Amino acid sequence: MADITAFFVPLILAVFILYQAVRIPREYERLVVFRLGRYSGIKGPGVTLIIPIVDKTISLDLRVVTIDVQKQAAITKDNVTVDVDAVLYYRVVDPSKAVIQVENFRMATSLLAQTTLRDVLGEIELDDLLSKRDELNVKLQEILDRQTDPWGIKVAAVTLRDVSLPDSMLRAIAKQAEAEREKRSRIILADGEFKAAKTMSDAARLYQDTPVAIKLRELQTLAEISREKNLIIVTTGGQVGESVGTVVGLTKALQEP
Repeated sequence: MADITAFFVPLILAVFILYQAVRIPREYERLVVFRLGRYSGIKGPGVTLIIPIVDKTISLDLRVVTIDVQKQAAITKDNVTVDVDAVLYYRVVDPSKAVIQVENFRMATSLLAQTTLRDVLGEIELDDLLSKRDELNVKLQEILDRQTDPWGIKVAAVTLRDVSLPDSMLRAIAKQAEAEREKRSRIILADGEFKAAKTMSDAARLYQDTPVAIKLRELQTLAEISREKNLIIVTTGGQVGESVGTVVGLTKALQEP
């Protein structure tokens, strides 16, 4: 019995030590190793051996992480209060810095995104917020990427997801849009009248230079009027080109015997 115990105890101890010494991080994971409290290095992926009790490891995921930045109330440069939320995409590029330089890089990145969002919105006007969203996304991404670089974090993208405006501002924007449409319609109408007047002026000069054209136009007008069966056309005048067509409109009742 003592021989069996003497055999199995070291075997169990060896299996336990081997279990504690073997780590198998996945392809997207890395192990930050601390040996007796000192930074020792980064290991992985695949089978990795560490010294139990002596080595302590922290596992980090290198895949892109999505953070839903909470809706932030901000005041734009033209003193309009807006509620804006965003989505942040980042990943760890240096696991050692992410562990050593900052206590909780996930929380730090999220809080930094919230404060940066408010600061950037305070520097722009409402019109720019609504019309230049792509430029704002790039600006936010550059600022956050620069500030998180000492933490070993790479900010891949920032996207403004929703912009909420007060009801009074929504009504003002609707009125502005309506006024803009009215202005455009008036401009189009005035442009049409200008072109019509110009065309008529050119036609008048052409008729003045070519008297025969006036007579041809007169005959064409008489032909068009003659299609109406309830009209009597009486022409007066002298020479060709000087006659004047006088159209007398009579009702059908007057034509009946």
